[in-house]
Amino acid sequence: MGRSKSSNRWMQEHFDDEYVKMAQAQGYRSRAVFKLSEIQDRDQIIKPGMNVIDLGAAPGGWSQFARQLLGKKNRLVALDILPMDPLEGVDFLQGDFREEAVLNQLYAILDGAPVHLVMSDMAPNMSGNKSVDQARAIYLGELALDTARTVLTKDGAFLVKLFQGEGFESFHQEVQKLFSKVVIRKPKASRPRSNEVYILAKGFK
Repeated sequence: MGRSKSSNRWMQEHFDDEYVKMAQAQGYRSRAVFKLSEIQDRDQIIKPGMNVIDLGAAPGGWSQFARQLLGKKNRLVALDILPMDPLEGVDFLQGDFREEAVLNQLYAILDGAPVHLVMSDMAPNMSGNKSVDQARAIYLGELALDTARTVLTKDGAFLVKLFQGEGFESFHQEVQKLFSKVVIRKPKASRPRSNEVYILAKGFK
């Protein structure tokens, strides 16, 4: 006899909690850190010597994880419209990075330093309306890609969270035009019933 939907869901929440517990035990701010660490293990996207921008960074799990892998002199700039508790070695900008003033602040912090990686774990506030949520998620992906296009140095990398659905393919193709190597990753820490995936692009043209 197959398990009921609700017991499957319970099993799933239970496993999700394992990631939550691991995050707490290891002192990370969110379970999302395990998605990034899994991609890092496989693809080595963060290396000493890099300057990194983390979009939609709050509560700061990704910045926390990435900071440990960078050199002391490397810049890590985290941006979010939500507040974020300070992290040592991370420059945090609170504001909407679509606004010129926020971008100018970003450039001031970078002070001419090249950006090697732009990463974004942004997701829209879910309304429950699939087509609306999907359109918003694609829009956030476009914003992240615009930022990458603006700030990345040649051969830089881009990592962005997206949801498979309408608009995904054309976004994927857009990324492929700008980067020489593009792969799709679905980390184990992503909830299986979610259509969340990450597009990882290397070799910015």
